[in-house]
Amino acid sequence: MNKFIQGGFFKRQKNQIMFGVGVLSALCAYLVGDSDLFAMLESVIAIGGVYLLHKSSKNKGK
Repeated sequence: MNKFIQGGFFKRQKNQIMFGVGVLSALCAYLVGDSDLFAMLESVIAIGGVYLLHKSSKNKGK
């Protein structure tokens, strides 16, 4: 159970998984009619920007 709480097998891929879940969520909201195309694109761009900013700040210390 402790391994599951700490991330386990996907410990290093947490950001990629969260990016995928965010994009999938925006796409599903568009497909069921909760948002329009522009709102979906805004969400995907914002999620991508946060992912890239986190990735670039993570590499600065090395």
